[in-house]
Amino acid sequence: MAASTARIATPNGRRYMTQLCKHWAHKFEVTYDETQGLVPFGPDSRCRMAADDSGLTLTLEVADAGQMERMQGVVIDHLKRFAFREDLGEVAWTGVG
Repeated sequence: MAASTARIATPNGRRYMTQLCKHWAHKFEVTYDETQGLVPFGPDSRCRMAADDSGLTLTLEVADAGQMERMQGVVIDHLKRFAFREDLGEVAWTGVG
């Protein structure tokens, strides 16, 4: 399983995480609370989220490393839609492989 992590500095991390979880709960068996969330996109991929007062940490896990870049784009695209009032800057992912 390949994993990649991104940290987004924002005072709204908890709100964005909750919005993402509620959005994807219409399609997937999402679990979340005030500080963490898990979105199982399928049997071979998932996104773990952890939120605190200073930001949101996203960890993508995929079985096929060739799908990592696409999945990163999907997650960030959705995040930026919910964070349209805030410039989140360039998101840097680390640890692919």
